[in-house]
Amino acid sequence: MMKKPKKQPASPSKAKIPSAKKRTVKAASAGVRQFTVKEAEELLPFLISRYAKLSRNAVKSLLTRKQVAVDGRAVSAHNYPLQPGQLVMVGEREPQSAPLTGMSILHEDEDIIVIHKDAGLLSIASDKEEQLTAYRQLTAYVRQKDPGQRIFIVHRLDRDTSGVMMFARSEQVQQQLQEDWQEAVTERSYVALVEGQVRKPEGKIESWLKETKTLRMYASQRPGDGQHAISHYKVLQSNRTNSLLEVTLETGRKNQIRVHMEQIGHPVVGDKKYGAASKIIGRLGLHARVLAFRHPRTGEQLRFETAIPKAFLTPFRTT
Repeated sequence: MMKKPKKQPASPSKAKIPSAKKRTVKAASAGVRQFTVKEAEELLPFLISRYAKLSRNAVKSLLTRKQVAVDGRAVSAHNYPLQPGQLVMVGEREPQSAPLTGMSILHEDEDIIVIHKDAGLLSIASDKEEQLTAYRQLTAYVRQKDPGQRIFIVHRLDRDTSGVMMFARSEQVQQQLQEDWQEAVTERSYVALVEGQVRKPEGKIESWLKETKTLRMYASQRPGDGQHAISHYKVLQSNRTNSLLEVTLETGRKNQIRVHMEQIGHPVVGDKKYGAASKIIGRLGLHARVLAFRHPRTGEQLRFETAIPKAFLTPFRTT
């Protein structure tokens, strides 16, 4: 049976994702003490070392009364594993679970979580970065119920690309999905707002992608010279200045759509890195609209489709 979630609201233009530091300012001003974790350890001994004047039982009562939150989510387990960079908050009132920022959950079960990610939110950051990411928020979300739970990356969306994204809840499911990606994923399509009028109503773009030392991808027409990449597009709307395309992928290479749009002379709106000149919508004009796949455990066919961001239709509105 196919599952189709409700349409998601369009992402606002120039979305600004608050950092973890900014998220704690209000809590601190309301009388909540906050601590940054420097090294891995369990929650109870971490609190005991910071409340030396309190008895062990008094510190335990902070957890029992749900006065402790980690990364904005209430935690009561004594052995909750803390990791460097996390924020621990202790207050007089019961801390409320922080809402997910820049994302929403479309589906979750014991094996996978499917989300809608807004433009501006990182999928995941490097170990040295402490930015707010989809990965970090989902890790805190699942650990609220089970401190030992983890989240695993299956695929990524560029920071400025919005749309449907999937995570695994175990390493085994992650490996299964990644190894069987081409067979498991039955549909993966994007909408791209590009510069100029694309004359051909539909087409196929094929090239071999390579990466420069400055991490910029580029296309080669020489077979075998890089990673083989194939994209298909269909024009949904167009005028003299812009075209709205539906793009489906045969392969999933880094920056594939962005490079392919530059290759045919119609770069994605807002994509200065790959040749765009216009910023008419205040964001990158790329949205992962549909993701359909076979469930890794049950084999059930799941399909998730989100709405085209309203900003993408701006160039085609008549006044």
